[in-house]
Amino acid sequence: MEEIAQRRGARGELYVLAQLGLLALVAFGPHALGPGGTWPGLWGQAARIAGVVLALTGGLFAMAGVLHLGSNLSPWPRPKEDSELVRSGAYRFVRHPIYTGLIFGSCGWALFVNGPLTLLYAFLLIVLLDRKARYEEQWLRKKFSDYAGYQREVKRFIPFIY
Repeated sequence: MEEIAQRRGARGELYVLAQLGLLALVAFGPHALGPGGTWPGLWGQAARIAGVVLALTGGLFAMAGVLHLGSNLSPWPRPKEDSELVRSGAYRFVRHPIYTGLIFGSCGWALFVNGPLTLLYAFLLIVLLDRKARYEEQWLRKKFSDYAGYQREVKRFIPFIY
C-alpha cells in the first residue's frame, strides 16, 4: 500500500491534479475539433435539455455528499486520520456521491454545449474518478473494518447499477 502511495503521492495528490485538469478541460476546453455549432435540430435541443437535468442532478449529488461528509471532507483519496465512515444521506445510495456529482455534471455540461470533445473529456474524467475511487477504497478498507460490507451493499457511482 505504501509503494502505491509513493507513486501517486502520499495522499493521492496526482489523482487530484489530474481531476482538476480534466474538470478545467470540461469547463473551458474546446467543445469541437473544427468550426461548427450545436448539434443539428431536435438532437441538439434534446441534448441540451438532458444536459440540464443531468447537471442539476449531479449538483444535488455533490452537494449532498459534501454536506453529509462534514468534517471528514478532504480532496485527497487517503482518508483523514480522525475520519469516520459515513453511510447516511447520499452515502446510502452511492459510495462516492461527490464523484457521481462531478460525473453527472460533466456529462450534463457536455450535452448542454453539444460538444463532442467535451464528451470525450467527461469520459476521461469518468475513467480517472473510477481509478481514484478504487485507490481510495483501498485506504478505506484498511481504515474501516466494515467498509467491505458497505461495498457489497452500496454501488460506487450510480444507484443500484454501478
